Amino acid sequence: QAKLVESGGGSVQTGGSLNLTCINVGTIYSSYCMAWFRQIPGKGREGVAAITTSAGGIVNTEYADSAKGRFTVSQDKRENRAYLQLRRLKSDDSAMYYCAIQPPRPTCEWWSLTPGDYEYWGQGTQVTVLS
Repeated sequence: QAKLVESGGGSVQTGGSLNLTCINVGTIYSSYCMAWFRQIPGKGREGVAAITTSAGGIVNTEYADSAKGRFTVSQDKRENRAYLQLRRLKSDDSAMYYCAIQPPRPTCEWWSLTPGDYEYWGQGTQVTVLS
């Protein structure tokens, strides 16, 4: 099974930036759906961004309204990594950030930002935005 490890979180001032990385160190799937989520204590996980890269190299992305224009998701499937660039951070962005993947069973919805659509999760990396 996949084993995801996130890194890159930390504390940053309002308006600052962070770059998060997700690495799959477990089972590698030739195709899968992948997304980033975040969660604050006492609330459910919120989808942030989803990405898929076709065999032909075509990239499709989907963003939550809160992420549009500020966050950028990317992936390097050869290196089994995904990235989430966080820009112009606000205090509302403070949360634990998780990456998740869903292998095709037999398909997956690449645009999904619904936590229940993803099977494998990392342990999360904390982002704290100081006001």
